[in-house]
Amino acid sequence: MCQVLTWNQNGGSSGKRRSIVLCFRFIFHLFFLSVHTAVSVYGVLIVCENINNKIDLLRQVSVFSFGYGTNWNFLFQTCFLTLSLIYDVLEWLNKVDTNIATKIQYYRDVIFSGLVVPLTCFISSMFWIVFSIDRELVFPEVYDQIVPWWFNHCVHTNITIVVIIETLLQARRHPRDLKTEVIMNGTVGVAYAIVYYAIYFFAKRWLYAVFGIMTWWQVCLYQLLIWGSCFAFYFLQFPVNRLFHREEVPSLREINEEKTGPPAEEDMDIDILHDSKLSPLVEKSWSLKYRSMRDQMENSRL
Repeated sequence: MCQVLTWNQNGGSSGKRRSIVLCFRFIFHLFFLSVHTAVSVYGVLIVCENINNKIDLLRQVSVFSFGYGTNWNFLFQTCFLTLSLIYDVLEWLNKVDTNIATKIQYYRDVIFSGLVVPLTCFISSMFWIVFSIDRELVFPEVYDQIVPWWFNHCVHTNITIVVIIETLLQARRHPRDLKTEVIMNGTVGVAYAIVYYAIYFFAKRWLYAVFGIMTWWQVCLYQLLIWGSCFAFYFLQFPVNRLFHREEVPSLREINEEKTGPPAEEDMDIDILHDSKLSPLVEKSWSLKYRSMRDQMENSRL
Protein backbone atom coordinates (compact mmCIF):
# COMPACT_ATOMS: atom_id res chain seq x y z
CA MET A 1 0.00 0.00 0.00
CA CYS A 2 2.92 2.31 0.71
CA GLN A 3 4.10 1.86 -2.86
CA VAL A 4 0.66 2.74 -4.22
CA LEU A 5 0.46 5.85 -2.04
CA THR A 6 3.93 6.94 -3.11
CA TRP A 7 2.99 6.53 -6.77
CA ASN A 8 -0.13 8.66 -6.34
CA GLN A 9 1.80 11.35 -4.49
CA ASN A 10 4.38 11.52 -7.26
CA GLY A 11 1.66 11.86 -9.87
CA GLY A 12 0.00 14.61 -7.84
CA SER A 13 3.24 16.57 -7.40
CA SER A 14 3.98 16.21 -11.11
CA GLY A 15 0.55 17.57 -11.99
CA LYS A 16 0.99 20.49 -9.61
CA ARG A 17 4.38 21.28 -11.13
CA ARG A 18 2.87 21.27 -14.63
CA SER A 19 0.14 23.65 -13.48
CA ILE A 20 2.72 26.07 -12.08
CA VAL A 21 4.72 26.00 -15.32
CA LEU A 22 1.55 26.53 -17.34
CA CYS A 23 0.67 29.52 -15.18
CA PHE A 24 4.11 31.07 -15.74
CA ARG A 25 3.88 30.40 -19.48
CA PHE A 26 0.46 32.04 -19.69
CA ILE A 27 1.61 35.17 -17.83
CA PHE A 28 4.81 35.32 -19.88
CA HIS A 29 3.02 34.98 -23.24
CA LEU A 30 0.28 37.44 -22.27
CA PHE A 31 2.76 40.06 -21.06
CA PHE A 32 5.07 39.96 -24.07
CA LEU A 33 2.20 39.74 -26.55
CA SER A 34 0.81 42.92 -24.99
CA VAL A 35 4.23 44.56 -25.24
CA HIS A 36 4.69 43.46 -28.86
CA THR A 37 1.23 44.73 -29.77
CA ALA A 38 1.86 48.12 -28.17
CA VAL A 39 5.27 48.40 -29.86
CA SER A 40 3.77 47.46 -33.23
CA VAL A 41 1.07 50.13 -32.91
CA TYR A 42 3.68 52.71 -31.93
CA GLY A 43 5.81 51.65 -34.89
CA VAL A 44 2.90 52.18 -37.28
CA LEU A 45 2.45 55.69 -35.86
CA ILE A 46 6.16 56.42 -36.45
CA VAL A 47 5.82 55.30 -40.06
CA CYS A 48 2.70 57.38 -40.67
CA GLU A 49 4.12 60.53 -39.09
CA ASN A 50 7.43 60.44 -40.99
CA ILE A 51 6.35 59.29 -44.44
CA ASN A 52 7.02 62.84 -45.73
CA ASN A 53 9.85 63.78 -43.39
CA LYS A 54 12.27 66.32 -44.88
CA ILE A 55 15.28 64.40 -43.55
CA ASP A 56 16.09 61.70 -46.09
CA LEU A 57 17.20 59.02 -43.60
CA LEU A 58 14.08 59.49 -41.48
CA ARG A 59 11.83 59.34 -44.52
CA GLN A 60 13.65 56.15 -45.54
CA VAL A 61 12.72 54.49 -42.23
CA SER A 62 9.04 55.01 -43.04
CA VAL A 63 8.98 54.37 -46.78
CA PHE A 64 11.07 51.18 -46.62
CA SER A 65 9.94 49.90 -43.22
CA PHE A 66 8.94 46.60 -44.86
CA GLY A 67 12.57 46.00 -45.83
CA TYR A 68 14.12 45.91 -42.36
CA GLY A 69 14.90 42.44 -41.03
CA THR A 70 14.10 43.64 -37.52
CA ASN A 71 10.48 44.19 -38.52
CA TRP A 72 10.24 40.75 -40.13
CA ASN A 73 11.51 39.06 -37.00
CA PHE A 74 9.24 41.13 -34.75
CA LEU A 75 6.25 40.04 -36.84
CA PHE A 76 7.24 36.36 -36.51
CA GLN A 77 7.61 36.74 -32.74
CA THR A 78 4.18 38.35 -32.49
CA CYS A 79 2.61 35.47 -34.44
CA PHE A 80 4.38 32.96 -32.19
CA LEU A 81 3.23 34.67 -28.99
CA THR A 82 -0.35 34.80 -30.28
CA LEU A 83 -0.41 31.07 -31.04
CA SER A 84 1.25 30.31 -27.71
CA LEU A 85 -1.33 32.29 -25.75
CA ILE A 86 -4.23 30.61 -27.57
CA TYR A 87 -2.75 27.18 -26.85
CA ASP A 88 -2.27 28.10 -23.18
CA VAL A 89 -5.96 28.95 -22.92
CA LEU A 90 -6.91 25.65 -24.57
CA GLU A 91 -4.64 23.85 -22.15
CA TRP A 92 -6.37 25.52 -19.19
CA LEU A 93 -9.71 24.37 -20.64
CA ASN A 94 -8.41 20.79 -21.16
CA LYS A 95 -8.97 21.09 -24.92
CA VAL A 96 -5.47 20.09 -26.03
CA ASP A 97 -6.75 16.88 -27.64
CA THR A 98 -8.90 18.75 -30.16
CA ASN A 99 -7.92 19.11 -33.81
CA ILE A 100 -7.54 22.89 -33.62
CA ALA A 101 -5.28 22.63 -30.57
CA THR A 102 -3.04 20.12 -32.34
CA LYS A 103 -2.66 22.43 -35.35
CA ILE A 104 -1.98 25.48 -33.17
CA GLN A 105 0.68 23.58 -31.24
CA TYR A 106 2.31 22.41 -34.48
CA TYR A 107 2.52 25.87 -36.08
CA ARG A 108 3.59 27.40 -32.77
CA ASP A 109 6.54 25.02 -32.52
CA VAL A 110 7.70 25.20 -36.16
CA ILE A 111 7.51 29.01 -36.19
CA PHE A 112 9.51 29.24 -32.99
CA SER A 113 12.18 26.72 -33.97
CA GLY A 114 12.36 27.52 -37.69
CA LEU A 115 12.09 31.31 -37.64
CA VAL A 116 11.99 32.98 -34.22
CA VAL A 117 15.11 31.42 -32.69
CA PRO A 118 17.54 31.72 -35.64
CA LEU A 119 16.41 35.19 -36.74
CA THR A 120 16.29 36.58 -33.21
CA CYS A 121 19.74 35.28 -32.30
CA PHE A 122 21.28 36.62 -35.51
CA ILE A 123 19.57 40.02 -35.54
CA SER A 124 20.15 40.79 -31.87
CA SER A 125 23.79 39.67 -31.82
CA MET A 126 24.74 41.26 -35.16
CA PHE A 127 22.95 44.54 -34.39
CA TRP A 128 24.65 45.12 -31.05
CA ILE A 129 28.07 44.01 -32.32
CA VAL A 130 27.96 46.50 -35.21
CA PHE A 131 26.33 49.13 -32.98
CA SER A 132 29.20 48.88 -30.49
CA ILE A 133 31.74 49.33 -33.30
CA ASP A 134 30.03 52.19 -35.17
CA ARG A 135 26.33 52.84 -34.67
CA GLU A 136 26.18 54.87 -37.89
CA LEU A 137 26.55 51.61 -39.82
CA VAL A 138 23.35 50.09 -38.45
CA PHE A 139 21.35 52.68 -36.45
CA PRO A 140 22.41 56.27 -37.23
CA GLU A 141 22.16 58.80 -34.44
CA VAL A 142 19.60 60.80 -36.43
CA TYR A 143 17.12 57.96 -35.84
CA ASP A 144 16.95 59.04 -32.19
CA GLN A 145 14.78 61.97 -33.29
CA ILE A 146 11.85 59.65 -34.07
CA VAL A 147 12.75 56.31 -32.44
CA PRO A 148 12.82 56.33 -28.60
CA TRP A 149 15.53 54.37 -26.81
CA TRP A 150 12.98 51.98 -25.28
CA PHE A 151 11.58 51.19 -28.73
CA ASN A 152 15.05 50.27 -29.95
CA HIS A 153 15.51 47.88 -27.02
CA CYS A 154 12.08 46.34 -27.54
CA VAL A 155 12.92 45.31 -31.10
CA HIS A 156 16.61 44.45 -30.59
CA THR A 157 17.02 43.37 -26.93
CA ASN A 158 13.70 42.15 -25.55
CA ILE A 159 13.35 39.75 -28.46
CA THR A 160 16.26 37.77 -27.01
CA ILE A 161 14.58 37.69 -23.60
CA VAL A 162 11.53 36.09 -25.22
CA VAL A 163 13.66 33.31 -26.70
CA ILE A 164 15.55 32.69 -23.44
CA ILE A 165 12.44 32.47 -21.25
CA GLU A 166 10.61 30.29 -23.76
CA THR A 167 13.58 27.94 -23.86
CA LEU A 168 13.56 27.65 -20.07
CA LEU A 169 9.81 27.04 -19.83
CA GLN A 170 9.15 24.79 -22.82
CA ALA A 171 10.97 21.58 -23.74
CA ARG A 172 11.86 21.39 -27.42
CA ARG A 173 14.64 18.82 -27.38
CA HIS A 174 14.26 17.89 -31.04
CA PRO A 175 12.76 19.51 -34.17
CA ARG A 176 9.00 19.23 -34.43
CA ASP A 177 9.26 18.95 -38.23
CA LEU A 178 12.88 19.16 -39.41
CA LYS A 179 12.09 19.39 -43.13
CA THR A 180 9.44 22.09 -42.74
CA GLU A 181 11.53 24.16 -40.33
CA VAL A 182 14.62 24.07 -42.54
CA ILE A 183 12.54 25.02 -45.60
CA MET A 184 10.94 27.90 -43.68
CA ASN A 185 14.33 29.15 -42.54
CA GLY A 186 15.81 29.00 -46.03
CA THR A 187 12.74 30.44 -47.76
CA VAL A 188 12.51 33.45 -45.47
CA GLY A 189 16.26 34.02 -45.80
CA VAL A 190 16.10 34.05 -49.60
CA ALA A 191 12.88 36.10 -49.68
CA TYR A 192 14.36 38.77 -47.43
CA ALA A 193 17.53 38.91 -49.53
CA ILE A 194 15.42 39.46 -52.67
CA VAL A 195 13.47 42.30 -51.03
CA TYR A 196 16.58 43.88 -49.52
CA TYR A 197 18.67 43.87 -52.69
CA ALA A 198 15.69 44.89 -54.83
CA ILE A 199 15.42 48.05 -52.74
CA TYR A 200 19.08 48.77 -53.44
CA PHE A 201 18.84 48.20 -57.20
CA PHE A 202 15.59 50.15 -57.66
CA ALA A 203 15.94 52.87 -55.00
CA LYS A 204 19.74 53.10 -55.06
CA ARG A 205 20.16 52.93 -51.26
CA TRP A 206 21.25 50.48 -48.60
CA LEU A 207 18.90 50.19 -45.65
CA TYR A 208 21.88 49.24 -43.48
CA ALA A 209 24.94 51.43 -44.06
CA VAL A 210 27.29 48.56 -43.23
CA PHE A 211 26.66 47.21 -46.74
CA GLY A 212 27.75 50.52 -48.23
CA ILE A 213 31.35 50.19 -47.03
CA MET A 214 31.77 46.73 -48.60
CA THR A 215 32.79 45.69 -52.08
CA TRP A 216 30.46 43.34 -53.94
CA TRP A 217 32.43 40.22 -53.17
CA GLN A 218 32.41 41.24 -49.49
CA VAL A 219 28.65 41.74 -49.69
CA CYS A 220 28.31 38.22 -51.10
CA LEU A 221 30.44 36.77 -48.29
CA TYR A 222 28.46 38.72 -45.72
CA GLN A 223 25.20 37.38 -47.16
CA LEU A 224 26.53 33.83 -46.92
CA LEU A 225 27.47 34.59 -43.30
CA ILE A 226 23.89 35.71 -42.62
CA TRP A 227 22.40 32.52 -44.06
CA GLY A 228 24.99 30.30 -42.41
CA SER A 229 24.47 31.96 -39.02
CA CYS A 230 20.70 31.47 -39.19
CA PHE A 231 21.10 27.76 -39.94
CA ALA A 232 23.75 27.42 -37.23
CA PHE A 233 21.47 29.02 -34.63
CA TYR A 234 18.66 26.75 -35.76
CA PHE A 235 20.60 23.53 -35.17
CA LEU A 236 22.24 24.77 -31.95
CA GLN A 237 18.96 25.49 -30.19
CA PHE A 238 18.12 21.80 -29.64
CA PRO A 239 21.25 20.73 -27.71
CA VAL A 240 20.93 23.96 -25.70
CA ASN A 241 17.32 23.09 -24.89
CA ARG A 242 18.37 19.62 -23.76
CA LEU A 243 20.70 21.22 -21.21
CA PHE A 244 17.63 22.55 -19.38
CA HIS A 245 15.17 19.78 -20.23
CA ARG A 246 16.54 16.28 -19.89
CA GLU A 247 15.20 13.42 -21.94
CA GLU A 248 12.20 11.83 -20.24
CA VAL A 249 12.75 8.11 -19.57
CA PRO A 250 9.41 6.40 -18.85
CA SER A 251 9.32 4.08 -15.85
CA LEU A 252 8.38 0.41 -16.11
CA ARG A 253 5.01 1.14 -14.54
CA GLU A 254 4.25 3.84 -17.18
CA ILE A 255 5.26 1.52 -20.02
CA ASN A 256 2.99 -1.25 -18.72
CA GLU A 257 0.11 1.20 -18.28
CA GLU A 258 0.49 2.44 -21.86
CA LYS A 259 0.18 -1.14 -23.08
CA THR A 260 -2.48 -2.54 -20.75
CA GLY A 261 -4.08 0.51 -19.14
CA PRO A 262 -4.02 1.55 -15.48
CA PRO A 263 -3.94 -1.27 -12.92
CA ALA A 264 -7.24 -2.44 -11.42
CA GLU A 265 -7.87 -2.40 -7.68
CA GLU A 266 -7.80 -6.21 -7.50
CA ASP A 267 -4.39 -6.29 -9.18
CA MET A 268 -3.08 -3.72 -6.71
CA ASP A 269 -4.29 -5.86 -3.81
CA ILE A 270 -2.54 -8.91 -5.26
CA ASP A 271 0.70 -6.97 -5.72
CA ILE A 272 0.54 -5.69 -2.18
CA LEU A 273 -0.08 -9.22 -0.90
CA HIS A 274 2.90 -10.57 -2.82
CA ASP A 275 5.18 -7.79 -1.63
CA SER A 276 4.28 -8.40 2.02
CA LYS A 277 5.61 -11.32 4.05
CA LEU A 278 3.38 -14.16 5.22
CA SER A 279 2.39 -13.97 8.85
CA PRO A 280 4.00 -16.43 11.30
CA LEU A 281 0.58 -17.98 12.01
CA VAL A 282 0.12 -18.94 8.36
CA GLU A 283 3.60 -20.42 8.14
CA LYS A 284 3.03 -22.43 11.33
CA SER A 285 -0.29 -23.87 10.13
CA TRP A 286 1.30 -25.17 6.91
CA SER A 287 4.22 -26.63 8.85
CA LEU A 288 1.93 -28.54 11.26
CA LYS A 289 -0.15 -29.90 8.40
CA TYR A 290 2.91 -31.20 6.56
CA ARG A 291 4.26 -32.81 9.77
CA SER A 292 1.01 -34.73 10.37
CA MET A 293 0.98 -36.00 6.79
CA ARG A 294 4.59 -37.17 7.13
CA ASP A 295 3.80 -39.08 10.33
CA GLN A 296 0.88 -40.84 8.68
CA MET A 297 3.03 -41.92 5.72
CA GLU A 298 5.78 -43.29 7.98
CA ASN A 299 3.37 -45.28 10.19
CA SER A 300 1.35 -46.70 7.31
CA ARG A 301 2.01 -50.20 6.02
CA LEU A 302 1.95 -51.14 2.37
